[in-house]
Amino acid sequence: MLIIGAKGFAKDILEILQQNNELNQLVFYDDLNSDIEDELFGEFPIIKSTEEAEEYFSNVDTRFSIGIGNPDLRGKMYHKFTSLGGVLHSTISQKTDIGHYNVKMGQGCNILSGVKISNNVEIGMGTMIYYNSIINHDVVIGKFVEISPGAIVLGKCKIGNFTHIGSGAIILPEVIVGNHVKIAAGAVVTHNMPDHVMTAGVPAIIKKECFYLK
Repeated sequence: MLIIGAKGFAKDILEILQQNNELNQLVFYDDLNSDIEDELFGEFPIIKSTEEAEEYFSNVDTRFSIGIGNPDLRGKMYHKFTSLGGVLHSTISQKTDIGHYNVKMGQGCNILSGVKISNNVEIGMGTMIYYNSIINHDVVIGKFVEISPGAIVLGKCKIGNFTHIGSGAIILPEVIVGNHVKIAAGAVVTHNMPDHVMTAGVPAIIKKECFYLK
């Protein structure tokens, strides 16, 4: 498998793959950071060009996972690497608690240790859910959403595409959150939020419009 990125969240994905015994032929990709070494932890090769990535997909393994947190960048990396022949792959920790009834998870999700997901939940492709977050019953989460550590999404909520829920934030039941929304750490969202806003506070209020996220 190829992991896009070799810092930050990519190292969290490495831990999932270690748990799942999926380290065979594992490589990382980073073409941005000049200070990056040739191997991560002196063990896993880091490739640094799209040509190398395309060759890897052709000759070794088509699977890739996105080791970058930012929702918009995750979407861009999905399109870039599928165009090179890659197939987006989910990485899900064995230390998660996922409901047994009607849980639908899209392609390429990253689910870290300690996450709890209830029944009748739908999670869109490319979404990442960090440590110890809780997704309650009857929740629908869009694609390429980032849910930071300890966030709680309560029953019957709907979360739009490319939205970021900050650490420790709480989305109260039946709230609808739009696309490209940024919810600050610790916010308590008590009412619906439109597209392209940043919201913070207890209760959360709109702080600014974020049209630059379009």
